Amino acid sequence: MIAYRLFRIIAHLFVGLGTCAFVFPFTNAAGRHWRIRRWSVKVLAICRVTVELRNPQQRNVESPALIIANHVSWLDIFVINSIEPCRFVAKSDIRDWPLIGWLCAQADTIFIARGKQRDVRRIFQGLVSSIHAGERVAFFPEGTTAAQGAILPFHANLFEAAVDAQVPIQPYALRYIDASGQFHVAADFIGEMTFAQSMITIMKAAPMKAELIQLKAIETAGIHRRVLAATARSAISEALAQGRLEEPLAILTGVGN
Repeated sequence: MIAYRLFRIIAHLFVGLGTCAFVFPFTNAAGRHWRIRRWSVKVLAICRVTVELRNPQQRNVESPALIIANHVSWLDIFVINSIEPCRFVAKSDIRDWPLIGWLCAQADTIFIARGKQRDVRRIFQGLVSSIHAGERVAFFPEGTTAAQGAILPFHANLFEAAVDAQVPIQPYALRYIDASGQFHVAADFIGEMTFAQSMITIMKAAPMKAELIQLKAIETAGIHRRVLAATARSAISEALAQGRLEEPLAILTGVGN
């Protein structure tokens, strides 16, 4: 069964590569977003991940905002894309992953080199331009993944893009749980674990539920980026600590066989 799921995910990867190579050049942004969302939903279904959106507020994915979330796993990108396809900011070393790196690049991922201030400034200007162009942009301000139950400090630099673009920060809190409502350990992608090891761990594990909690948007006018980062981190941390209090808005993806 695990071998079959791995075969399905590899086959689906090649479907994505073909779509990027032969369909994306001839379709508009709406068409690309629809295909990215559908492809992401299928990835999660093959991995037996159900996405549950929790949102006690009125939802409007069309309103411009800089989207952020805590970072647990490589699954996070597909969880968010299954709801609202975004341009993600990712570490530059992901570009070197076999096949996956090229696929991310074709999906308009913005790659950033860690520790290079000049690269941060370049990315910052690109984020502002993308937001002004009406694109949805997302990043993980921790800069790397953290074990569930822990949130690393938020890097504040890219929050400045929301201030310059005059749009709010839209935070999401993300966790992966098992059938008993506890953190699903298979989701953790930390330490020296490779992408392949993480994939096999997920395939071997019991099905999991990704809970994505949409939090109140944070206005940015006149607010320093460090204050925005601290406010967003506090909101996400509080949401994750509260437990499963709200009713889900929708179940967005089913469990694959």
